[in-house]
Amino acid sequence: MKQYFLLPKVFKKIGWLLFILGILFGIVFLILEDEIHFLDLPVFAIANEEVLSKTVFFSVVKNNVFDELIGLLLIAGGLFIAFSKEETEDEFIAKIRLGSLVWATYFNYAILMLSVIFVYGMSFFGVLVFNMFTLLLFFIIRFNWA
Repeated sequence: MKQYFLLPKVFKKIGWLLFILGILFGIVFLILEDEIHFLDLPVFAIANEEVLSKTVFFSVVKNNVFDELIGLLLIAGGLFIAFSKEETEDEFIAKIRLGSLVWATYFNYAILMLSVIFVYGMSFFGVLVFNMFTLLLFFIIRFNWA
């Protein structure tokens, strides 16, 4: 059965490279107290709100893009890993892929629901940031395990 919505197999290797780079840079980002200054760049912002100031729409602002780079690496890498064809892509693999996606979605939202109940303040914001990436991570883990 031909799956038109899957990427070619070569994207899986590229995805692992991007995903591992994203994880390594993410660890560096969490460990460093200071930002990497050469990544302070002027960027176009649809909306920007500084602390204790008004929201500015459609403007160019100076921003350190390290966290955006990490996010893009993790998302692109995760998507490439999750949705690239396997060596043999058949109905059984498609069933495992679908089951893993459903399982990852349930698990991800169960963790989010527990976080809504038990985590507060800026810690909850941290949970939301990590939650952007955990659905793909849980899917990749479950799919490769199954």
